[in-house]
Amino acid sequence: MNDFLNLCRDAVGAAHVLTAEADVAPYLTDWRRRFTGKALAVVKPASPEEVAAIVRLCSQFRVPIVPQGGNTGMVLGSVPDASGTSIVLSLTRLNRIRGIDTVNNTMTVEAGCVLETIQNAAADAGRLFPLSLAAEGSCTIGGNLSTNAGGVAVLRYGNTRELCLGLEVVTPQGDIWSGLKGLRKDNTGYDLRDLFIGAEGTLGVITAAVLKLFPQPKAKLTALAALETPDDALRLLSIAQARCGATLTAFELMSEICLHLVTKHFPQIRLPFAQHYPQYVLLELSDSESEEHATAMLEGLIEEALEQGCIVDAVVASSIAQSNALWNLREHISMAQAAEGKNIKHDISVPISRIGEFIRITDVALQDAFPGCRMVTFGHLGDGNLHYNVSPPENGSDEEFIRHQEAINRVVHDSVDRFGGSISAEHGLGALKRDEVRRYKSETEMALMWTLKQAIDPLGIMNPGKVI
Repeated sequence: MNDFLNLCRDAVGAAHVLTAEADVAPYLTDWRRRFTGKALAVVKPASPEEVAAIVRLCSQFRVPIVPQGGNTGMVLGSVPDASGTSIVLSLTRLNRIRGIDTVNNTMTVEAGCVLETIQNAAADAGRLFPLSLAAEGSCTIGGNLSTNAGGVAVLRYGNTRELCLGLEVVTPQGDIWSGLKGLRKDNTGYDLRDLFIGAEGTLGVITAAVLKLFPQPKAKLTALAALETPDDALRLLSIAQARCGATLTAFELMSEICLHLVTKHFPQIRLPFAQHYPQYVLLELSDSESEEHATAMLEGLIEEALEQGCIVDAVVASSIAQSNALWNLREHISMAQAAEGKNIKHDISVPISRIGEFIRITDVALQDAFPGCRMVTFGHLGDGNLHYNVSPPENGSDEEFIRHQEAINRVVHDSVDRFGGSISAEHGLGALKRDEVRRYKSETEMALMWTLKQAIDPLGIMNPGKVI
């Protein structure tokens, strides 16, 4: 492989082909630190042309490619396997914002741009890029596109797929497809953009994208409501959608144990109620008219919800600091879970109308099979996406509990399937769920996916062992 590595050095510069153990180590372990792979090298191109040159070399030498952005994925999609035969293709040097068009409401960015950088650049131009994730300070837009990331604003703005108008992609043959037109209407054949979004780097390497921008809202208001059941949350969602329409931007469900863990492990974060309740909803309105209009709308919503008995208490943030404090409750759930110990995570979706029933039935099934387990349930109720995580019994053994992961996954995923849902809502399949998904997809669907994979990547060098 010396010839291959030397040619890579010629293509991108010797300083950007990492082979020393200490240099490659940060690229080999996944975000949750469950797995560490091996790599022949980490290669860091700085342009689409350099990406294409590396891909052509990989095709010539039959070297597998693992594209990687911020490496914040949850399903082992952006780290290499243990064989040590692949390269990690890090896109972090492709980090330019190529342009902003405030009339067309678009921004053209390279794949290695950090999401928070894109958000800030849009704000500086008087626009909004609404994709918002807990990892936005480190995840990259290429990774967001490759997994079709969701986040907290899907209810109003959609997944990353809906926020992208065009792509630039390097194919497995090392050709560059430039589809950066920024058009909202282009009915001229197969939609290649949608083929690569959500493919997790298995069909090609996304190097740039045209993103949709939106006007900055005149007002953003946040409220936290306390409820008795997830069914009450669904009733609240119906009222909020009827009253607020597109102004309703976020609608996050959190079970009592979620906020208990947050306040336990982050005591500086306070619950704004005098007592604990079984369920909570964090909701946000983004109004294009005025703060007064948004306030009246939110107050009317809470008043009606109290009258109908679907909430038992509520607080409304009266300042940016109070709004941030409410969002801190939501954004610290994953960190609080990690501080509590090991847990078994599920990123699932079911039809919104059936979420309450799904939680009731699946909670009982898990308690019957694994008495004392704790369901740390939270997520984007407005789009049907739940992070339905299962923690060991209090004071139980993490290691003993994790041994039951396959059996717990079977209970949860079989229940998801019965409810017409998906075992991966926004994290993708990666290597972690690649085999699991075969239980729930039809032979026809799997065959179609294989046909696409083999047609576009006949050598199988693009992120092998992931998705399919």
